[in-house]
Parts: sequence; C-alpha cells; structure tokens
Amino acid sequence: MKRNRSVSSLPTAEARVTSTEPQARPRVEGDREQEILRAALRVLAEVGYDRLTMDAVATEARASKATLYRRWKDKVTLVIDALLAEKEQPTLPDTGSLRGDLLGAFCGMGGITDPRQLATFSSVLTAVTRDPEFAEAFRTRVIGPKIALTQRIYERARDRGEIRDDVDLEILGPALAGILLHRFHVLGQPPTAEVVARVVDQIILPAATSPTASNGPSSRPTRQESHD
Repeated sequence: MKRNRSVSSLPTAEARVTSTEPQARPRVEGDREQEILRAALRVLAEVGYDRLTMDAVATEARASKATLYRRWKDKVTLVIDALLAEKEQPTLPDTGSLRGDLLGAFCGMGGITDPRQLATFSSVLTAVTRDPEFAEAFRTRVIGPKIALTQRIYERARDRGEIRDDVDLEILGPALAGILLHRFHVLGQPPTAEVVARVVDQIILPAATSPTASNGPSSRPTRQESHD
C-alpha cells in the first residue's frame, strides 16, 4: 500500500525571511537631489517660503511627494538644503585693511550686491520672523558662516590696531548688512558696490576709529562753565 506524500504548503524559513524583508527604496542623491533642490529654489523664488509646499516642489521637480519625504522630513529641511546648495562657501578676504576686507566680503558674487542673494533673502524674510524652526535653521546654517566671517574681519582689524579696542563688535559687526538691507527692503534702493563703499567710508570706519568721550555727554562743559 502506497502512502500519499503530503507536500507542506508552509513556506520554508528562508522564504519567510525573504518575503518579510522590506524592499530597499532608492536614495535621493547626486544629480537627482540637485534637480529637486533647484526645483525648490524656483518655487521659493516664485511664491516665497510661506506658500511653498512639498506638493508644489514635487510637481516642479517631476517627482512624487514620497520621494521628497524619503530625503527631507519637511519643507524646513528641504529649503535650508536648497539654500545651502546655491550658496557658495564664504571666503575670508585678506587685503591687509578693514576697508578692503569689507568690500571684498560684501561686493561681488555671493555678497550682498549679488542679486541672487537679495532674492533669496527676500523670499524667506517673513518666515524668519514667523517660523521659529525655520528661523533657527536659517540663522545657524545659512547666514551663520557669513556672520562669523564678518566678525573675524573686525577682530583681525582690531588685532592690527585699525580700530579701537573698546568697539562693541556685536553692535558694529551687523551694521553694514543692516544698513544695506534697510535701504533695499524699506527704501527700495538695491545695494551696489559704490553704495557699499560709501557706507563703509562714511559710517563703518568712522564708528570704528573715532575716539569717544570718556565720560559721555556729561563731560561737556555747561554754558555757565564755558563763560567762567
């Protein structure tokens, strides 16, 4: 009498392991990553940060939203990476003078006279004041290196004896960029190399080098004292 051999329908251990292993999803990197970052910058320039969405970037990049989320957790990380990809690493000028270093840092490609940099800053301006998470990332990763470079320019000038030892660099350091951005965003006057030079010569250098009264306004003689 022949016995019927039953073939088990249960999968082998190897098959079970294989079937339950997640399929590896392709990473977003290289040229494809750069394409998406450029798409994000185009959307950012067109609608600004507040109205930018992951859907809009995905459509612009001809990618799925899932593809974006595999690489970036949210639009903050996506936009910050896009800004960093566009922004050239700042270099420290070494002209031997404070004036020359400031003009070298603020004029030309990547400086405040670069239309791309102005357009980028304008597109995220409201987000810096309204979105704390974005503001922190933007200040730390995007403009942080530029601020550090400017600070180093002033410190080096002080070491050379070009500016007074008592100058408050936390106040003076951002002054040049602040004046130029105020003129642009409030007065509608784009910064040019000539304007940068005028601000440096007429405001920054005098503020850094002019002596201050040791005791402030009270040290000035009164009208009665001047007649005595």
